[in-house]
Amino acid sequence: QVQLVESGGGSVQPGGSLRLSCVISGVTFSHVAMAWFRQAPGKDREIVARGSRGAYSIQTADSVGGRFTMSTDNAKNTVYLEMNRLTPEDTAVYYCAADLQHAHGTPFPQDWPHWGRGTQVTVST
Repeated sequence: QVQLVESGGGSVQPGGSLRLSCVISGVTFSHVAMAWFRQAPGKDREIVARGSRGAYSIQTADSVGGRFTMSTDNAKNTVYLEMNRLTPEDTAVYYCAADLQHAHGTPFPQDWPHWGRGTQVTVST
């Protein structure tokens, strides 16, 4: 059974940084495409970053490009999201997602079958 567990969320002031972690179990890590999504109150879930199977290709959404970086540690079965220069608009629940069937996955949340429960990120003064 595939399980994803996020951690690292919290409250931070504008301009601050956080690093989210997502540990995946129940599957060989290098066999899955991974992604980070977020959902702000009253808004649709949106892609933040996604990595291909084996993390050979990582794409970051334009909305966070240059501030957020996705990376992986295969030895720890973990995917990270480093978030810098945070703004109040980054406030959301951040979710980790996995896709075992496709090498790259898509930017659309409905195409990702496996999800963590999410971790809250709040950016405020």
